[in-house]
Amino acid sequence: MSKRLAIVWFRRDLRLHDNEALSEALKYADEVLPVYIFDPREWRGTLPHSGLPKVGAHRARFILECVADLRENLRRRGSNLLLRIGKPEEILVRLTEENQASWVFCNRERTQEEVTVQNAVEQNLWTIGREVYYTRGKLLYYTADLPFPITQTPDVFTNFRKETERITPVREPLPAPGKIPFQPGPSLDFGELPTLADFGMTEPPYDERAAIRWVGGETAALDRLAYYLFESHAVATYKETRNGLIGPDYSTKFSAWLAQGCISPKRIYWELKAYEQKNGANESTYWVFFELLWRDFFRMMGKKHGNAIFHKGGTKGEAPQSRTDPAAFETWRNGRTGSPFVDANMRELALTGFMSNRGRQNVASYLAKDLRLDWRLGAEYFESALIDYDVTSNWCNWNYVAGVGSDPREDRYFNILTQARRYDEDGAYVKLWCPELQALPCELVHQPEVMSEAEQRRYDVWLGVDYPWPLVKKAKASRR
Repeated sequence: MSKRLAIVWFRRDLRLHDNEALSEALKYADEVLPVYIFDPREWRGTLPHSGLPKVGAHRARFILECVADLRENLRRRGSNLLLRIGKPEEILVRLTEENQASWVFCNRERTQEEVTVQNAVEQNLWTIGREVYYTRGKLLYYTADLPFPITQTPDVFTNFRKETERITPVREPLPAPGKIPFQPGPSLDFGELPTLADFGMTEPPYDERAAIRWVGGETAALDRLAYYLFESHAVATYKETRNGLIGPDYSTKFSAWLAQGCISPKRIYWELKAYEQKNGANESTYWVFFELLWRDFFRMMGKKHGNAIFHKGGTKGEAPQSRTDPAAFETWRNGRTGSPFVDANMRELALTGFMSNRGRQNVASYLAKDLRLDWRLGAEYFESALIDYDVTSNWCNWNYVAGVGSDPREDRYFNILTQARRYDEDGAYVKLWCPELQALPCELVHQPEVMSEAEQRRYDVWLGVDYPWPLVKKAKASRR
């Protein structure tokens, strides 16, 4: 009897633990061929409104590290990861024919570009009498366990949370397989891991001021989980520190690994429960679960509303007025707006690929509400620049801040100066990323535009020379 072979197409699920596609393939097939494909439409593509690259260098490097770690973990289990550059709908058909595979297994994606590729893969495999088997890999909850169908998901997070958290179970994560059987023929080329140069990118330098040194892959993700919970016990104070701006432990920093599927949200949940059982539960441990719920909620919004999350009117369908000013967008992107709190956050993003959640809300509000630019330009820049870019989390968050999403508050607006004084009271964060302002006292660092000529001379910081005048002119703020 001939052995049955299944191909497992890894996508944004770059892990072995709690990988339903891999687990299902091992149930039905005698041998499994793991595959990862670098699609040039993503890796060399540009975004429609801004023209920016879809994948920037910081995230590209991180993904390459994730793929390398996945390959190494597969090799430890007697397998390997086959790598190709090209269109999945062409490569998977060719691999299926060449290796006489019976099925292709993959975890399903739900947004338009990914669905288009899925459909093309499915259609092309049908022409040779083969099928795609879809599984789930992104969510904390299984949709079958929810108390409502996707189409009736509440549009307000609080309602979603109340309807799910007390009654919807979080299933235990699937274990990583101990061995993955496959005996490749002598002619099978598993391919070399591409480099950034293969996609026209240069290696981004590491900035010592970065909040954390990101290392891609399941191994690093599980290490971070163990550190944040059981080694540092930082989770015990998460609710108090989560609005921080400097350093590795003010927040979980799980986001980049979650975005690439290097760690399962269910694994985080059950490790959190183990921590609570051993050390006790408090508001902070609950709040980590709360943030995982937000992630599920945004993915549900993407499923329910489809492409509306990418439209100017968002899920509300009411497009805000905006103006066209490419120079203002570039000034915002380069951190030269003259608003120090905005500029510090934008420079951190450009130089490291990361920005705190507090920073993201403020710079997004500044672009959409103060500059009155099309919020989709900002969402696209985040898509290009962020290491932890996740399609529904990013776009639904921008919907929320721009006032076109599911926020129950009308006309949400972030007062940048108030936010800066609250979350960067002594100006340490601004001075870290805007070193030209280091000499200013805390009462001036967030509003250097109020300096007199004598003060500019005293601190040797000249407006319009060392630091720009504000791009958005407001009434002169009071000194405190």
